[in-house]
Amino acid sequence: MTISIIPPFNYYTVTKQDQDRSSYCTLQWRRGQLLVKAPGQVLQPYLPSLDKEQSLVKCLEHSPVSLVRIDPKLGEYWVKVWASACEQAAKPIFLRLPSAEQMSKQGSPWRSFQWLFDWILALVFLLAVSPVMLILVLLMRVNSRETFFEREWRVGKRGKLFRAIKFRTTYDGLPATEDEQNVTPLGRWMRKYNIDNLPQLFNVLQGEMSLVGHRCWTLEEAVRLSSEKQRELNKLPGITGYWEVETESKQLHLDSQAS
Repeated sequence: MTISIIPPFNYYTVTKQDQDRSSYCTLQWRRGQLLVKAPGQVLQPYLPSLDKEQSLVKCLEHSPVSLVRIDPKLGEYWVKVWASACEQAAKPIFLRLPSAEQMSKQGSPWRSFQWLFDWILALVFLLAVSPVMLILVLLMRVNSRETFFEREWRVGKRGKLFRAIKFRTTYDGLPATEDEQNVTPLGRWMRKYNIDNLPQLFNVLQGEMSLVGHRCWTLEEAVRLSSEKQRELNKLPGITGYWEVETESKQLHLDSQAS
């Protein structure tokens, strides 16, 4: 039996002035999916529970929602609030992207083979580099008593939000400033050789990433992209991007010509 804890609705019309208040959003129910959209000139209920993350978590836990699709136009702050609430309520959350609904939902045999190939290769790599990862953990423990890993919101296939796992490279676990004064010496070395991305092999095992794929955009980057650029977020991201492979190939080609 499903118990609803959503308070009684008080309807109001959203005005142009109200749109500046970031806590407002338009909710639409569609075939088990909850669409969270930017506000507009529509009649909608005011739900105080949407303004507090823990209340939102309880609403999601006691609802028949199968997944949430959220409009990136709501902005980084509120997308993160909904993403965190969905994570705690064990509800998958996706960015609402252009043309996402037009993509085929049937996986081809090639995609299944690619996923199996990535899974096996990621497991082999993980076993091979596990001694290196253990040494890095011990070195981080010597320098700091903080957590070893960072879990950053990224955008996966069809706009699904997930936590990418990385080694912590900063002193206090916060993103480094532009001048990287917050980056530890060990973290700077790991970033130079992309060793901080080794834990993302776990994301590959979970099917959230590929070993080689399209660019893995952060949530902060994704909400700032144009509608045309957001179409790229429908694709499976990789630890190493195609653009990095192409850049390295061009660099090697130029070096060979110079010599």
